[in-house]
Amino acid sequence: MVDDTYATPGPGLSSHGLALAAVMTEEGPAFAVSGDTFRHRAALKRAGGRWSGSRQAWLFNGEDPSVRLAEAILAVPAAPGLREEAGGWGSKHYHGHRQRLRQRFLETGAASLADYELLELLLFFSVPYVDAKPLAKSLLARFDGLGGVLAASPERLAEIAELGPFTVVQLKAMQALFERVLREPIRERCVISSWTQLLDYLQAAMVHEPTEHFRILFLDRKNLLIRDEIQTRGTVDHTPLYPREVVKRALELAASAIIMVHNHPSGDPTPSKADIEMTRQVVEALGVVGITVHDHVIVGKNRHASFRSLKLM
Repeated sequence: MVDDTYATPGPGLSSHGLALAAVMTEEGPAFAVSGDTFRHRAALKRAGGRWSGSRQAWLFNGEDPSVRLAEAILAVPAAPGLREEAGGWGSKHYHGHRQRLRQRFLETGAASLADYELLELLLFFSVPYVDAKPLAKSLLARFDGLGGVLAASPERLAEIAELGPFTVVQLKAMQALFERVLREPIRERCVISSWTQLLDYLQAAMVHEPTEHFRILFLDRKNLLIRDEIQTRGTVDHTPLYPREVVKRALELAASAIIMVHNHPSGDPTPSKADIEMTRQVVEALGVVGITVHDHVIVGKNRHASFRSLKLM
């Protein structure tokens, strides 16, 4: 892909919120139409255009498509309910802001953007007709940061009027993608030797959970990860874990060792008396069948507690 050489908007296109650019593609010279393309997508398609996700524009091969596109727009009404308020294209201040933010991201990278701006970029794809800046800021405040937004349950996200089902799926998919990326370094390596990466993964996966839940990492004889499973979910300050169920699942997976993990939504990872007693029971139960408990990690707000390091096991 080579750089675009932008031309002035074609006749009649600017009044519809569209801009025309002469570009060079791998197939040769072409024209790209950008701007308020979503509501004119039927006309763009009718005029012979094709959508380019990489350019975020509609491409037209051959001669300047301005005339036939203008005719197509007159023949095909814009999508209902999406017309701008009086004043035409540009009456909404955030239209130009979106393009500028995208360009700044591409030119200077993510480091130059604040958290709310990165979230804005993500929202652009599924919230096209709302000012995403105040929406992004309100989401960060409501859910306590980027991690909290991604970790929020679909039910809580659905409470936000501006977020439709597509946005909810998008945010949850981003959370799953993020967790899988963090899990990659420990998937095929000895978990014990990848302890820092393991803690990073657990922190990201569990710190924003509103209730306690208990997960267990089942390991083979080489301390490679067999399975990472959530065993139980509880309340804001308690989750039950039954030693018999842990033993049963470890035997089913032919595990040689486990690492116990749970979160404290309060943010304080200090083990409670109940945590210590429950850990003792699990260690004893697994010891009977020759399975080792390497550690019990409690995840809190920006920190964790290790039973092994605290000499509690």
